[in-house]
Amino acid sequence: MQLGSLTLRRKTSMSCFKEQLAGYGELTERELDRYLSLDAEVPEELAKAMAYSLQAGGKRLRPALVINACEIMGGTPKDALPYACALEMIHTYSLIHDDLPALDNDNLRRGKPTSHVVFGEAKAILTGDALLSYAFEIMLNAACDSNGIRACRHIARAAGIRGMVGGQWEDVSNEGKAISSHMLRYIHEHKTADMITGGLMAGGAAAGAEESELSGLKAYGLNIGLAFQITDDILDVTGSQEEMGKSLGKDAEEKKATYVALFGVDKAYQAAREHINAAKDALAAYNNTHFLVQLADFILTRRS
Repeated sequence: MQLGSLTLRRKTSMSCFKEQLAGYGELTERELDRYLSLDAEVPEELAKAMAYSLQAGGKRLRPALVINACEIMGGTPKDALPYACALEMIHTYSLIHDDLPALDNDNLRRGKPTSHVVFGEAKAILTGDALLSYAFEIMLNAACDSNGIRACRHIARAAGIRGMVGGQWEDVSNEGKAISSHMLRYIHEHKTADMITGGLMAGGAAAGAEESELSGLKAYGLNIGLAFQITDDILDVTGSQEEMGKSLGKDAEEKKATYVALFGVDKAYQAAREHINAAKDALAAYNNTHFLVQLADFILTRRS
């Protein structure tokens, strides 16, 4: 095959991936809009604060993974959407809290002033709390059988003390310290990868798949999650604020442990590539994985 033909095929595949991602995003946006149509019992400004951060843009990668995993395992988008939206709410709550002065002290997120800049620190904390608790309300309302309960359990574990919160705790605890590559892996796996893996597992569970059938999706999620965090570390050094939509260079400023800090940009990129290859290999047992394969390539080449 000629090089020009191969390049054209790659561009075509990536275009199809972006169209499918946009389609999942539209499904998610419509459902989020419905969930944000809150009744008068919810304070008006709280509803506005929730919508401000939840509708601030973003690729909606995590909801897309929930929906796509559900489809791969024989389910429908309708089966997956409550869990997809809940995962995005939990992700958004984590960003609101992460941006607070007590943590990353960021004033910009996706090109917009962060929640605490607009609503104040106390109300930003409460906005995050509201999104987290509302996410579980949505999931439990949808969980009408054991499959739904399993989906909810996967997301709960991914977001909690054995997942994102545990990873974030160690990240904060180790700021300014020289840490081992093992601890760095722990932080990245739990702070970032677990929420991606949890979404895939939830999507599969919502479709009715057995836990034993989801091992490949779990391995895929772990590896693209690690690759995503490594590329994020790289972009904090090499990216532009305009493309990223947030302040850059803060990892080095705050002496945070990153793959770039420990190994340098070149070795960090090599590690990300190895995780992407491992993620693709993990999909061998499944059909209709074009979206997940292209997503892996997208993570490696993204600029935002």
